[in-house]
Amino acid sequence: MKVVFCGTPQFAVPTLKYLLTQSEFEIAGVLTQPDRPSGRGMQVSFSPVKEAALAAGVPVHQPEKVRAPEPRELLERLAPDCIVIIAYGQIIPAALLPIPRHGWINLHASLLPKYRGAAPIHWAIANGETKTGLTTMRIDAGMDTGDMLLQAEMEIGPRETTPELAARMADAGAPLMVETLRGIAAGTLAPRPQRHTDATYAPMLKKEDGRIDWKRPATEIYNRIRAFTPWPGAYTTFRGRTCHLVAEPASKEMSEAALLEGGVSGRGAEPGAVRLTKAGLLVACRGATELRVLSVKQEGGKSIDAMEFASRTQLTEGERFGDA
Repeated sequence: MKVVFCGTPQFAVPTLKYLLTQSEFEIAGVLTQPDRPSGRGMQVSFSPVKEAALAAGVPVHQPEKVRAPEPRELLERLAPDCIVIIAYGQIIPAALLPIPRHGWINLHASLLPKYRGAAPIHWAIANGETKTGLTTMRIDAGMDTGDMLLQAEMEIGPRETTPELAARMADAGAPLMVETLRGIAAGTLAPRPQRHTDATYAPMLKKEDGRIDWKRPATEIYNRIRAFTPWPGAYTTFRGRTCHLVAEPASKEMSEAALLEGGVSGRGAEPGAVRLTKAGLLVACRGATELRVLSVKQEGGKSIDAMEFASRTQLTEGERFGDA
């Protein structure tokens, strides 16, 4: 089977590398996003997929716009049996869909039709899901609306962050894609249409998604902290300055220990109100729940331990995060 591989981030790399080890697949070329400046120094860097392709000696193509005439001419010349597409970063125009005889086969990081869209891993964690999965599908002109081929369910760890879950899903996706392509070649896979009425959406993240709403319960805030790592992170304000937090729900034992030492209970406290206890720096959230802050990074500064932050700022009980 002649394959063109289309992808950009690290999430796509395990599948590309795995395909390259399987003798029945010929990787005729790789499409990836153009090189972009990144980091503080704005150095131009290659995408992870480009680096993997170059290391394997596979031709790399980087069209600025995939809907331009040149990419179509390239794909028609390569005449692939199928195109594997994983997090490429551009919408594929309908005119290109018929070029490969077996279609464009996508690996999507959710159990479709749940979490269609750009950020399925992030929003599954943010919404407190305990299970997710992978779906291979034949893409159509819609947003993740095509017929499904194979699915694999995975559990989400209670402390797992987006980068951690994404790495596990990327590794699990590689053999799932190969199994899918083999099934397509053998004619043993029956595509299944999605139940569109069950669809949920996972939109691209915005910076505002990382702003902590202290009126949420502690567990909800913690899920969002895990989900929005590393960007946009979880941030709030303190004395008018933005600060990023790493935190976790205070356990029942922690709350009881704090009460025994005579501190003010988080129960009924104003959302965002802080109190210092032997259990650490605790912040009141909705429903008499509390978050224990582990570290704080104020704008322009480095990340420091929560208790060091309290000492440096001479934090007083009753002050609030989210004060401006």
